Amino acid sequence: MKTVFVTVGTTRFDELIESVTSSEVAQVLKARGYERLVLQVGNGSFVPDAASCAHLSVEAYRFKESIAEDMRQADLVISHAGAGSCLEALGAGRPLLVVVNDKLMDNHQLELARQLHMDHHLLYCTCSTLTETLKNMDLSVLQPFPPGHPELFANFLDKALGVK
Repeated sequence: MKTVFVTVGTTRFDELIESVTSSEVAQVLKARGYERLVLQVGNGSFVPDAASCAHLSVEAYRFKESIAEDMRQADLVISHAGAGSCLEALGAGRPLLVVVNDKLMDNHQLELARQLHMDHHLLYCTCSTLTETLKNMDLSVLQPFPPGHPELFANFLDKALGVK
């Protein structure tokens, strides 16, 4: 069963969970062949139930000891733009669509997502452009993130955040 895994990490990002379970997004996902939506909703106040998407099988939880298995089983990961979640998804070798929370002040997440996108490791959007991004996404352009070199990621973060 073709699966989308959505994670917000430890944050509250109800807008992402609401967007990804909207009828418009569910229809696009179904049209692209996805049948199952697994949602890690974190500390948010919106927890969809199993019947929330007419077109998809839905499972939702707040936290697990590890989300690694959910990532490995996913055909697509949709994540908030936190560095830890991005790195975990990229390390799992899954196609990644990052949704930047454009309501945050001093949004370093946008710089991270933009740089990883420019390096062809992920696609990114905001909640307001999620439907259109899913309709038009071409996952074949994504390139694997180089594994096993934490110093590369540290250097990348420094560069993305303007530290070096």
